[in-house]
Amino acid sequence: MTMTAPVVFSWSGGKDSAMALHALLKDPGFRVIALLTTVTEGYERVSMHGVPKELLRLQAESLGLRLEEVHIPPKCGNPLYEARMAEAVLGFRNRGVMHFAFGDIFLEDLRAYREQKLVEAGITALFPIWKVDTRELAARFLDDGFRARAVSIDPSKLDAAFFRDLPKDVDPCGENGEFHTFVFDGPIFRSAIPIQVGQIVERDSFVFCDLLPGPKGESPRSRQ
Repeated sequence: MTMTAPVVFSWSGGKDSAMALHALLKDPGFRVIALLTTVTEGYERVSMHGVPKELLRLQAESLGLRLEEVHIPPKCGNPLYEARMAEAVLGFRNRGVMHFAFGDIFLEDLRAYREQKLVEAGITALFPIWKVDTRELAARFLDDGFRARAVSIDPSKLDAAFFRDLPKDVDPCGENGEFHTFVFDGPIFRSAIPIQVGQIVERDSFVFCDLLPGPKGESPRSRQ
């Protein structure tokens, strides 16, 4: 009987994470056992994306996977971030997990950083969508039936009117890092995640479109 290696997936809730997880779930050599995410203390939101942790918990529930949260303070310095991440990684390693997976696509320095930190703990890093053409990924995202909402943008690259000007029937999905997304539906989910749009605010040089859990028993998929 072939044994599959357990993997922890570094999860943001966005498009790249969803595509990488989708690819990894198809690999017979690996078995995803948990999602790992960072949550900013006080805000109780996913770091960088600004999505409430409740929505990631709903994603994890729909995926049938456990969500492990690493809590960090606002404007967390690198030494503290690395210490808390190392604690989480070692916890999984002590349970026999020797692989961590990421949704990175082409940032060489980020990949090298992840690999260096994990190899120090005896862990192998996996990158399921590494060097896949981003245009191909964006097309595949739509063709596979994923749906997402943009949740934050860099106003130095995109105008704040970005959210207001999108057609109501378009689910925004950027692929080059100018904005972040929350994936609420797709083939990896057992059911769509119910969401509702909140306020648009500026914080820490980014513009955020607040997403909130939608009414229970109702989801974007069920309204189609």
